[in-house]
Amino acid sequence: MVQYNFKKITVVPTRNDFIDIILSRTQRQTPTVVHKGYSISRIRQFYMRKVKYTQQNFHEKLSTIIEEFPRLDDIHPFYGDLLHVLYNKDHYKLALGQINTARNLIGKIAKDYVKLLKYGDSLYRCKSLKVAALGRMCTVIKRVGPSLAYLEQIRQHMARLPSIDPNTRTVLICGCPNVGKSSFINKITRADVDVQPYAFTTKSLFVGHTDYKYLRYQVIDTPGILDRPFEDRNIIEMCSITALAHLRAAVLFFLDISGSCGYSIVEQAALFQSIKSLFMNKPLIIVCNKTDLQPLDGLSEEDMKLVMDMKTEAMKTLIDPTNDVGVLLTMSTLTDEGVIAVKNAACERLLNQRVEQKMKSKKINDCLNRFHVAMPKPRDQKERPPCIPQAVLEAKARKEVEKENNRKLERDLENDNGGAGVYSANLRKHYILANEEWKEDVLPEILDGHNVYDFVDPDILQRLEELEREEGLRQDEEENENFDVGGEELTPGEQEALVEIRKKKSLLIQQHRIKKSTAESRPTVPRKFDKDKKFTSGRMGRQLSALGLDPTMAIDRARSRSRGRKRERFVDRGDNDGHDAMDMDVDQPKKKLRMMSRPLSRSRSRPPSEVVPGDGFKDSAQKVKALKLAKKSVKKRNKDARRGEADRVIPSLKPKHLFSGKRSIGKTSRR
Repeated sequence: MVQYNFKKITVVPTRNDFIDIILSRTQRQTPTVVHKGYSISRIRQFYMRKVKYTQQNFHEKLSTIIEEFPRLDDIHPFYGDLLHVLYNKDHYKLALGQINTARNLIGKIAKDYVKLLKYGDSLYRCKSLKVAALGRMCTVIKRVGPSLAYLEQIRQHMARLPSIDPNTRTVLICGCPNVGKSSFINKITRADVDVQPYAFTTKSLFVGHTDYKYLRYQVIDTPGILDRPFEDRNIIEMCSITALAHLRAAVLFFLDISGSCGYSIVEQAALFQSIKSLFMNKPLIIVCNKTDLQPLDGLSEEDMKLVMDMKTEAMKTLIDPTNDVGVLLTMSTLTDEGVIAVKNAACERLLNQRVEQKMKSKKINDCLNRFHVAMPKPRDQKERPPCIPQAVLEAKARKEVEKENNRKLERDLENDNGGAGVYSANLRKHYILANEEWKEDVLPEILDGHNVYDFVDPDILQRLEELEREEGLRQDEEENENFDVGGEELTPGEQEALVEIRKKKSLLIQQHRIKKSTAESRPTVPRKFDKDKKFTSGRMGRQLSALGLDPTMAIDRARSRSRGRKRERFVDRGDNDGHDAMDMDVDQPKKKLRMMSRPLSRSRSRPPSEVVPGDGFKDSAQKVKALKLAKKSVKKRNKDARRGEADRVIPSLKPKHLFSGKRSIGKTSRR
């Protein structure tokens, strides 16, 4: 787990932004109106509040900067030395010290001016003291402007540093420039480090992660190191030295045996000897890279002797010095030969060392006292092989036979022969021919000296149309012959009887359908189609009487359901008697009659308090009370819901709290 997250450090503003932020907040968060008529104690309190509030804001902002930046003495030595290499520890501490001094100075200024404000005798004098106090605070901030800018640059650079956990399982890659370190980390992790054919492509530490035996390992790619004195090394090289010195990791020292990196094996061996003190108590593996250009066996005796000397030094880091497996490995990142073997060897060596260290610690004794591993001992010399039931063996044999006998599908054949886009299905293998050998034959264009296309009928489309036309005629004849008796063979009298029979048949079919339908789906017979008066109420009454039923109620219901004539309007009698309406002139205009008339049936509106059956109220008083309670319960909800997110809103482009009563017309630079 990463212990240090420098990405969460708050942005450090510039000195002008710092002053604008604090003074704007003071202007917004404190009262802005004071008059000469106020009592002197009130005026003093007004300006003392502004001075104190400004000092508190400065103190909070500066304290946040001091607390969020890491203290080099309190963090892990790896990060402490890395920050010292990158930013110079002295400059870093000096900048934070100046910020701390500015915070203390602002506190003293506020304290002094608050004392002076207690003795202010007028509005003008109190205001002058407030302006002086805020001005001195801003001057202090302006003086530490370079320190603020320096800390902001450091914050931006620290946010780009890789998240390295110094305490987790780590594999560290080091060596001369351009020997294949970045190519190796790209192969075994998902990191994307830039790889170029020149030295110092990698200028900082890069981190990737890989898995081995269900454990996550951190792989760090370091910049190339040159063989020169410690004082002459630049910042890029010092990053690698810092990682080697402080991280408990398995070290992979890469060796380019082909010499294509620009450094001979002698120079690389000299570098190894100069930094071998950094490999103490760490698993060390010598990796000979670029074997595709130069095999290890093809080296000269001098170079091979140097490689063996490095191997001897690496064997001193082994737990068991007699076993030299996994100390000197060869690989090629271009052909991927030996890449996974190098990764596995490094992870295994590191895991064994960490386990050994834990076994030597005091904590392991507490754990060993809690459990016991039982090892069964053989009771006799008799061998007892595993017993597999016969049914299981037979089932396995059947599965194998079925697997061999199963017909391969086209999908299986496609997967076996290169996949989609490569495999082409053979459509002829399922042809049903007299001879199986004919399936793969190519259709000839010339057979027995004749062109095959000459045997194709040129009028085949025309013949097809004639056959379709003939088929249509035959179908029409079959439809006309559906009747058992044809009309052409009958006399006129028989034809009339045939027409009546067909009409009677269609009526019977319609009546049968009406009987099958329900009352809701049964159609109403319009009057213009009931010319024979077969669907009248009189007929229905006679039929019901014949059945011994009283038809009165059925006839009344049918007449009430029927649509009568258009409703006529009657003269509105109003409050007068009917005699006045009868005495009206017949020649009165229709429009006036229409205005004085009203319909017979008029829907009557009822008051809200009237109780309707089914409402569930005892009386009108109870209903009125329920309506009042309902209206009162939704009053607050309606009040809160006046403006919703779906309503049209015209935003105020000039909010009143920002554009009224704050300051007069002018520039803000006067502060």
